[in-house]
Amino acid sequence: MDTNRDERYTNQYTVNMLFPNENPLDALKRELLKLSVEDYMRTVKDIRFPKRSEMREFGKIYNDTDDVYIKIRVELLGMYGSTTTFVMSFHFAEKAFIPAMFPYKKQ
Repeated sequence: MDTNRDERYTNQYTVNMLFPNENPLDALKRELLKLSVEDYMRTVKDIRFPKRSEMREFGKIYNDTDDVYIKIRVELLGMYGSTTTFVMSFHFAEKAFIPAMFPYKKQ
């Protein structure tokens, strides 16, 4: 997905800029665990793969100024239904966040 995107808005660039001295996998795991309902923006259908589970969009602000868009998909995999979270996007937001984007954010 990052192939035709401005480099500043790619997953790899964002992770490298925000967590330059960390293992990217460890950094993403930690940041996903920090997400709260207040960071939730909306749930979206995957139009490319409609039989897959819906995706959840979140937004967080890093360094007091950097809006970061986060999209995940949670699926049950395997015969015992182990839960797996796929990080679909973790990149600087192309448009600045506004309060109306966050339905559960305390004002």
